[in-house]
Amino acid sequence: MKKTAVVILNYNGRAYLEKFLPTVISLSPEATIYVADNCSTDDSVTYLQENFKSVELIINKENGGFAKGYNDALKHVTADYYVLLNSDIEVTPNWIQPCLDLLESDPAIAAVQPKVLAYNAKDRFEHAGAAGGFLDKDFYPFCQGRIFDQTEVDLNQYNENREVFWATGACLFIRAEKYHELGGLDEDFFAHMEEIDLCWRLKSRGNKIFYCAHSAIYHVGGGTLSYDNPKKTYLNFRNSLFMLTKNYDGILFFKIMKRLMLDGLAAVLFIIKLQFRHFGAVFNAHIAYYGKLGAFLKKRKLEKAVGRVKPTTGLYKKSIVFGSFLFGKKSFQDLDESDFL
Repeated sequence: MKKTAVVILNYNGRAYLEKFLPTVISLSPEATIYVADNCSTDDSVTYLQENFKSVELIINKENGGFAKGYNDALKHVTADYYVLLNSDIEVTPNWIQPCLDLLESDPAIAAVQPKVLAYNAKDRFEHAGAAGGFLDKDFYPFCQGRIFDQTEVDLNQYNENREVFWATGACLFIRAEKYHELGGLDEDFFAHMEEIDLCWRLKSRGNKIFYCAHSAIYHVGGGTLSYDNPKKTYLNFRNSLFMLTKNYDGILFFKIMKRLMLDGLAAVLFIIKLQFRHFGAVFNAHIAYYGKLGAFLKKRKLEKAVGRVKPTTGLYKKSIVFGSFLFGKKSFQDLDESDFL
């Protein structure tokens, strides 16, 4: 029987551990539960040591964000399958086995995510992953059940397993061998979109990413960094450019120029909404991107050297930006299936 490890990365999340960890333990008989503490300054570690002796505790030496936190922690975890699970998630009965069954059904499937619903509105999809992730032609991410900040009510419209482009890092089932083969998450991302980068690298090597409709979890969202925090805006805009530079196989200059214009439009919208700190976050994200451009061009060169294949599923051939803001396509179901690869 293959070994599964559920690994929760914790940073000052004592309240979430107290609320959600007991259910993770009771509803995960197939797995060994780990909590990796990312240099918390609250009493998370003491609380775990005193109350959850069955949980394997890993204490990271430094807080390098989500990406480095998991890379450091998973060096100490021996398993066939990893489940990267956010601390602010309520799991449900039989949440693990359907995802494992899907992984077992095809050796080419490298990663899987369950249905991600909102903890505070349980009939709605949650922003981080919803029912599996896609990229548009300019590589903006969106999901079944969520386009930009618009989430859908779950009416069983996404109740079939489907190959997607990316799976959420909030609850990511991944083959351990594949994780380490690719060097794990890119630590330059710190947090946000590092799982999309990882999935893109997996797909470019011929692997598949799937959404599992028969497993569901409830995600609070913004547990470490709230959705309206300008730092999240900064990380999302910066990391999207990192990901594009590293993984896009076409002529980079023209794609980056178009992204600069689209990001500029987003910045103008922030001004119109009087969200000046978010405008500043977009500006600072681009400054940070230029500062790292040389490093990411080197990563791009290394990626091209591995003999990548062009992903053939999970890509939307049109612009989700124009579709959403100009043509009112606010729901995944508004999109034409023929426009997907």
